[in-house]
Amino acid sequence: MQVAYKPRFIRQLKGLEPRLREEAIEKIELFKDKKNHAALRVHTLHGPLKGFFSFSVNFKYRIVFYYESKNEAVLLSIGDHKIYDN
Repeated sequence: MQVAYKPRFIRQLKGLEPRLREEAIEKIELFKDKKNHAALRVHTLHGPLKGFFSFSVNFKYRIVFYYESKNEAVLLSIGDHKIYDN
């Protein structure tokens, strides 16, 4: 799977502490292989974020994205559960 990054996502990623940033990058690499989606707990979002998806970096942090096509995802934001409010 191809992954694209929105500027906001890149800014948020750069703002994370180094250890968390490394963990997020590892999870993004796993996300590129659809076989890992169950382990990352990829799920659809509801309410105002209907049509978007999320996967886990760890128990606290999530990445919100959407599928541009069958083989491309666009990462929108990364953060704790408060990112669902934006």
